[in-house]
Amino acid sequence: MAGAEGDPLVADTTSALGALLGYRAYARRWVFLLVLSLLNFSNATLWLSFAPVADTIAHRFLLSTKQINWLSLIYLVASIPSGVVAIWVLDSVGLRWATIVCAWLNFAGSVFRTLPFLFLEIQDPFAFLMGGQTLCALAQTLVIFSPAKLAALWFPEHQRATANMIGTMSNPLGILVANLLSPALVKKEKDIPMMLGIYIIPAGLACLLATACLWESVPPSPPSAGAAHSTSEKFLDGLKLLVRNRAYVTLAVCFGGGIGIFSSFSVLLEQVLCVKGYSNEFAGLCGALFIVFGVLGALVLSLYVDRTKHFTEAVKIGFCLTSMVCVAFALVSQLQGQTLALAAICSLLGLFGFSVAPIAMELAVECSFPVGEGAAAGLVIVLGQAEGVLVMVLLTALTVRRAEPSISTCQDGQGPLDWKVSMLLMAGLCTLFSCFLVFFFHTRYRRLQAEAGVSHSIQEDVSPAPADHVPHPGPTP
Repeated sequence: MAGAEGDPLVADTTSALGALLGYRAYARRWVFLLVLSLLNFSNATLWLSFAPVADTIAHRFLLSTKQINWLSLIYLVASIPSGVVAIWVLDSVGLRWATIVCAWLNFAGSVFRTLPFLFLEIQDPFAFLMGGQTLCALAQTLVIFSPAKLAALWFPEHQRATANMIGTMSNPLGILVANLLSPALVKKEKDIPMMLGIYIIPAGLACLLATACLWESVPPSPPSAGAAHSTSEKFLDGLKLLVRNRAYVTLAVCFGGGIGIFSSFSVLLEQVLCVKGYSNEFAGLCGALFIVFGVLGALVLSLYVDRTKHFTEAVKIGFCLTSMVCVAFALVSQLQGQTLALAAICSLLGLFGFSVAPIAMELAVECSFPVGEGAAAGLVIVLGQAEGVLVMVLLTALTVRRAEPSISTCQDGQGPLDWKVSMLLMAGLCTLFSCFLVFFFHTRYRRLQAEAGVSHSIQEDVSPAPADHVPHPGPTP
């Protein structure tokens, strides 16, 4: 089936049949994708704006490192209860209103974080920082579920994985900018207000574009057979089908675990590296390489999968390679002076790990069709956020303060932490999820089969019946 789907002749036939059925792709789908990508990008910058300068923020507000971690961890915690609501909103209220509400929540949260600097008499600035992060966290549950649904509703079959990749990878691009921009802006404590103000700009622009440029949740005519049958199951019925789908549950648990591990890695990277004498700038560079190579890998892999439909093979190979690199990071991060090795490892971790994210989201939709895309993608991410909370709490709980002198560059005013056990546990969990996925995940591509069935039916309808064929008379003797 995969080879047939990648055949150009089959693609041309599918396009012709789509025209007969009235399927059409509208140019304004790219506007919707642009708005959603900008919103996802902005939300990610707000999520990790504090993590790369955690020690400076902690010293400025007299906070502990654990309190600073909660400014990022709240994204994971808040998304668990609000994620179910977001799934219902996407599949019942519609993509347009979900995006607009998300944009306003994101913008309000970005502004709320700056209030302690606008009103000097505020006694508890941490409450405002946490309040703003919470609003942004509520927005995240809407925007991060949306790329798979947008790709399904607005894009033809041969562009779905690529559209999903663009929408999904805008989130790690935001993480990249936060990793680079925050350390560059915050050299001293007085620079923190400027950093917070700059992060308001993309949030405000996304809010403006979402409000002014999005006019409808679905196009007048669907772009594919899958879009024509999108969200054919009711909300609660769809959730029941997902829970009973063994392949989907296996993918959700394993990919959700990967989301949790990568979220913890992004938040804790600076704290892990500063213990061994690495600077905030180098930690930011490693985070940037992690994202850049992830985006490049996702671009190449999405184009490949759009052509071949090798969803399962791509995800399984990516998971196995990621677990190997994660083991390498757990070992090398505990050594001093390994800048080149760490930079290479972080690059490979992004290349193998981040690149499979949009493919795994498409695979979740494929193996759960005809359940709505919002539910199929959203439940995976909700589970991933829940696993992320557990992983991050466990990793930080296993750290211990070291009393002996060290070369630590951490600036939180406390003794350096020992992350050895935590990093080995992270590598072990990554390997466990990879093995479980490889051995226990098997599925058929239900959405592609449904679309192939429609195409086959149309071919039979438009082909002339055998009785209509009149044999050409042969030469008379």
